[in-house]
Order: sequence, then C-alpha cells, then structure tokens
Amino acid sequence: MKFNIRGENIEVTGAIKEYVEKKISKLERYFDSAPNTDVHVNLSVYNDEQRIEVTIPMTNLLLRGEVQHVDLYAAVDLVVDKLERQIRKHKTKINRKFRQNGSPKHAFAEMEKEARLAEDENQLEIVRTKRFNLKPMDSEEAILQMDMLGHEFFVFTNDDSGETNVVYKRRDGKYGLIEPHV
Repeated sequence: MKFNIRGENIEVTGAIKEYVEKKISKLERYFDSAPNTDVHVNLSVYNDEQRIEVTIPMTNLLLRGEVQHVDLYAAVDLVVDKLERQIRKHKTKINRKFRQNGSPKHAFAEMEKEARLAEDENQLEIVRTKRFNLKPMDSEEAILQMDMLGHEFFVFTNDDSGETNVVYKRRDGKYGLIEPHV
C-alpha cells in the first residue's frame, strides 16, 4: 500500500504519519497478497474535533471510513476498526454465497467484484425520482434557495457559465460549490 496522508488545519508530523501507516497496514492481513493501491488519508481539525477520512480504492471495491474524535490517535484506531468491519462483512457475504452453492471456499482477494455487486444489489435502490427545471442563478441565490428549502444541497444552472452546479452545506457550517471540470 502506498500512503497519501494530508492534513487540514493540522501539521502531519512524522509520528502521526508513522502511526497512521502502521495501523492501516494491519488491514493487509485480510488479503492473500498486499493490495497494490494508494491509501488516501485526510486528517483535519475543526472546533477541537479531530477527523480522519481513509479511502482505499481497490479493484471493484471501495473501502472508506470517516471518524471524528477529540483524540487523533483514538480516531485512527476507530477508523481502522470501521474498515475491518467492512472487510469482514464483504468476506462473510462471499463465503456464505459459495457455501450455499456448494463451491469451495475462495480467498477474499479473488472475490472483491462479487462482493461489490452483491452489496450494490442490496443497497443501491432508487426509491424516488424528482424532476425539475434548473433556474439560472448565482451561487448566493442558490444557497438562499437551499436554506429556504431546508436541504443539504441544491442543484442549479450557473447564470455566469451556463453549467450545472451544486451548492452544499458542509459539516463545519460553511458552504461548498461543485462545478463540472471541462
């Protein structure tokens, strides 16, 4: 695993980096061979709360965990626990599937695709569709509309660029803007 560790409002010291790499590397024991992937780790501090986000993109599987805690080292431990639960969940689904079919037990690393497909079937069901006209407006008006509706995000057409944009409310109470990259 190759680590990409970034800090937001926090300096990533050698000790922090070493601790994060040591803890997340323990996840390799769940695989036949160490995954050749980049591990993205974002550390941030907001209002005396430490937050860690870990994303491990793998072949047809995305492991992701996010934890907030007052202690950074405790947050690292908790996010590793969360990722371990995700791995065990996928591994259990795969093994159960093959036991039911009478097939021999296969290694987790070979079955990531099937696990992802099984999870997608169970969890990614669209239960409602909305259609509406996108009114041209600036981002400030879009934020006002979003707040008025009590939503966490709002889709609109940017009157300057003519592109479809999204404004959203961040966890820190501020606002974000998503623009398409051409």
